[in-house]
Amino acid sequence: MAEVATSATSEQLLVVIDHVARRSDGESVRIAKDVLSAGAAMKVCLPEGPDEFARALARRGSRRPVVVGDDRALIRAVSLLHRHRELAGCALSVVPVGGVMSLARSLGVPTGTVAAARAVLDGVERRMDLMVDDSDGVVLGALRIPPLSPFPAAEGPQAEDPEEATGRPWLRTCQSLVRTLVPAGRPSRLAAAPEPGPSRLRVEVDGETLVDLNQPVEAVSVAPGPAGIASVEVRPVSVGAEASPLLAQGRTVTVSGAHFRYRADTAVSGPVRTRTWRVREGAWGLTVPGPGPG
Repeated sequence: MAEVATSATSEQLLVVIDHVARRSDGESVRIAKDVLSAGAAMKVCLPEGPDEFARALARRGSRRPVVVGDDRALIRAVSLLHRHRELAGCALSVVPVGGVMSLARSLGVPTGTVAAARAVLDGVERRMDLMVDDSDGVVLGALRIPPLSPFPAAEGPQAEDPEEATGRPWLRTCQSLVRTLVPAGRPSRLAAAPEPGPSRLRVEVDGETLVDLNQPVEAVSVAPGPAGIASVEVRPVSVGAEASPLLAQGRTVTVSGAHFRYRADTAVSGPVRTRTWRVREGAWGLTVPGPGPG
């Protein structure tokens, strides 16, 4: 992991530049570094993978962490700080660089490199709710069952995290070999993914059953609502006329039933038979642009 120390004015920043961002958009990374270095003293870390990324955050000392990367890098940083129980005393900043920035945008971070870097220097800390599941996983934005797809359309057709693929060249070789061996017009079983279909799930919100196993559902979504509250929407399977969605709000959401997968932010997890998410109000802080004049 390369580290470059620079000096400017007063505040100390630890700028962790995700390796995927460096490889996908080096020009935006350069611009972000120029803007940040002009406004604050900073130490730049260039981790080559998740392990070095984690070590860089762990060794930040009193420096304020700034992540230069896409949504995955932001989620990784929040997950690491949560795992070490350091979110309460740490304001995180992010300069979105990469192909997947919808989460950062939804949280109020500018997706333009210059505007985002200036927000790091001049912005304000906004405390945000966090959903934490019973395996200590975190959700910054929203989750959905079943997942719509492995990754958002903006990321392209790949079915794997490019970060993991970088460290597993053998996987790309095997996938290429499979594509070569499968005759034209015949789909590969490895490439085929089951279509999302009705599920039989029990959804409980604060201990109250919103839908039970006898009612097939098309989708369940959970998203941040008012302070400390999650908004839950269950779409029952329509028979004839379209069924109205079932809505609820609460601090604890439990989903159980047949093995199911779920998409939380950018990652698809599972299969699991049950999972509980709890909302932690104001659990983490993110730097966003301050209010404009007037």
